[in-house]
Amino acid sequence: MMQIAADQVVRQLIIGAVCDAETSTARIDYLHLLQLLAAASPSHAASCEDTIARHMVGEAMLAAQFVAAAERNGMTPVGINAILKEIADKSAIQEFWITDTAGHAYLTNTGIDFTFSSDAAKQPQASAFWPLLTGAKQVVIQNARKREIDNKIFKFAGVDKPRIVQVGVSAANLCK
Repeated sequence: MMQIAADQVVRQLIIGAVCDAETSTARIDYLHLLQLLAAASPSHAASCEDTIARHMVGEAMLAAQFVAAAERNGMTPVGINAILKEIADKSAIQEFWITDTAGHAYLTNTGIDFTFSSDAAKQPQASAFWPLLTGAKQVVIQNARKREIDNKIFKFAGVDKPRIVQVGVSAANLCK
């Protein structure tokens, strides 16, 4: 509580200084300092992480609904993958991974052949989504971390029933 109050006071002081700055250079320096303080605030970071996670869960739920409707209407995996690729190319979500009941990602915009495993020793990052296949969980949200396939840092959220519908954003794109 005290940390939040102190953060608010500091921000107000900086905002006041920005408003009083006489040159654009001073204004830019104050704004940069404000951005650094906002980024360093643990409460802000946690709130930002939660907001991103909720958006990603919503996107995964929409992807699950889209895939279900597309398959009901006879769309082929090639057609679905093309749409997933187009969505990824035009949005913040970079990757879609939709599996069958055995964990094989038969729908993805990445072109990578991947099967999820329950073995955390083999797949420390991806295995966290296995409970979606077993029905033990309906939603899995993962903090940004290194993944097995290429050691890039990604944040993932997944939903669904005996399959995984996962969306991912690289750490480099989380704050753009």
